[in-house]
Amino acid sequence: MAREPQQREPEHLAEELEDLRKELESFQKEKERVRAIVGKIGGVPKTRAHLINAIFIVIVVISVVISVVGGKDWQLLMIELATVTLAIKIIYLIHTQMRVNHFEFWILSSLEWRVNEIMKQLREFKRDREGKS
Repeated sequence: MAREPQQREPEHLAEELEDLRKELESFQKEKERVRAIVGKIGGVPKTRAHLINAIFIVIVVISVVISVVGGKDWQLLMIELATVTLAIKIIYLIHTQMRVNHFEFWILSSLEWRVNEIMKQLREFKRDREGKS
């Protein structure tokens, strides 16, 4: 009889390892799915974002240089161009942050809904358990 638990133990460990492997694979798939979603909403800078930033920087630098070098005729126009460009960049940043905030709100709402569902199931489980006792 002492050998039976020892023989079952490797089988039990193999089952547990297989379950853990499946959970790990599921976790990795979910992680990749979430990473893709976060990447879509701006969590990771893309080539487009780098291009937009470069364009804004070039416009501001060129307008400042022309306003200094160009004399009185170009000075006011270039300062205004730099100011408008910076204002547009700030609006773009606000828009991007709003998208991120919306995503965070959606995630938190989903988590709250899921926690409420789990709490409901837990209460039902307690009621069933107390009723059987």
